[in-house]
Amino acid sequence: MQIKRRDFMGMAVTATAAGGMAPLSFAQAQSTPYPNKPITLVVPFAPGGSVDNSGRLMADGLSRELGVPVVVDNKGGAGGAMGSVYVARAKPDGYTLIVTSQSTHVVNPAVNPNLPYDAVKDFAPITLIDRLANVLLVNADLPVRSFADLVKYAQARPGALNYASAGTGSVSHLSMELLKSQAKMPMTHIPYRGAGVAVTDLIAGQVQLTWNNLSSNLANIRAGKLRALAVASPQRIPQLPDVPTFAELKLPDLNLTSWTGLAAPAKTPDAIVQRLYQAMRKVLQDPATRPVWEDKGMMVPEDVKPQAYRAEIAERIQFYQRIAKANHIVLE
Repeated sequence: MQIKRRDFMGMAVTATAAGGMAPLSFAQAQSTPYPNKPITLVVPFAPGGSVDNSGRLMADGLSRELGVPVVVDNKGGAGGAMGSVYVARAKPDGYTLIVTSQSTHVVNPAVNPNLPYDAVKDFAPITLIDRLANVLLVNADLPVRSFADLVKYAQARPGALNYASAGTGSVSHLSMELLKSQAKMPMTHIPYRGAGVAVTDLIAGQVQLTWNNLSSNLANIRAGKLRALAVASPQRIPQLPDVPTFAELKLPDLNLTSWTGLAAPAKTPDAIVQRLYQAMRKVLQDPATRPVWEDKGMMVPEDVKPQAYRAEIAERIQFYQRIAKANHIVLE
C-alpha cells in the first residue's frame, strides 16, 4: 500500500499528539551529543593577520574544551566577504563557525550597500574572543613625541601629512577621518591594499601616520620602528603604560576597541550556541589565557552573551555608517 507524503505527515502528527510527546528539537534529534566530529573554524582572511592569530588561539582552547578538533580554514578575499558568505550559507549545525571581526561584521556593512551577506541576520553571534586596542602610530622619524605635538605639527603644515589606511572604507580609514575632523588635523588619505603594506610604508617613511590594532604592531613599537601616540582602549594598556587613551585626550568617540568574535550561521539551534558560548567562557576564564592574550597585544574580553554581542554589532554598524555618510565614503 502506498502512503502519500501528506498522509504520512498527518499520521506522524497524530501519533505525536496521541503519545503526549512534543516534537524533538534539532539538538535532541541528534543521535549523539554535540559535538561529535571536527569543527571547521573559518577565518575570512589570509594567514598571519590579527584575525587569523586570534582564531588560531581560540581554536586550540575550544578543541580542549569540546573534546574534538577545531580546524582553522582560511577563506580570504573581498575584504572578508568570501569567507563570511561561505559561513552564512553553511548548514546551521554547529560544525562550521566563523571568526568575526570589525571588518567583516561592522565596517563592511556600514560602507557597502551591495554586501552579499547581512552581518546581523545571517549569523548567530556567540561571544567575543578578544578586544584589541587600536593605536595611532607615526613614523619614528616624525618630529613629534605626543598627540599634542602631532596636532600642532599638522595644523602648522596643512597638507604635509599623509595617513595610510588598510583601504577605502576600512576601520583605519573611517577612524582617521573621524580623528581628522574632531582634532582639526588636515591630512591626506593614502589607501593601501591591506594593513600590512600600509605599515611597511609607514616604517619606510613613505607615509607619516596610520591607525591600526596593537597586536599587529607591538613588535614594531617595541623595536622603535614606530611610535604610538594614543590608544583606543578603556584604560591605558600594560604594554604601553605611558601612552594616553583617546578618552584622556578628550576624544571619547575614538576610544573604541576593535574585537574578534565567534559566530555560527543563522538558525543554529540555541542549545548549540549556548554550548559554544559556555566553552568559550571556560577558555577565557582559564588563568593561563590572560598572559598568552596580553603577549599578543590582546585583551581578554568581559562576559559578552550572544544577545549582547548581536546588539553591539548592530550599534557599531550604525556608528560607522554615520562616519561614512559624513565623509561620503561608499563602496559599490
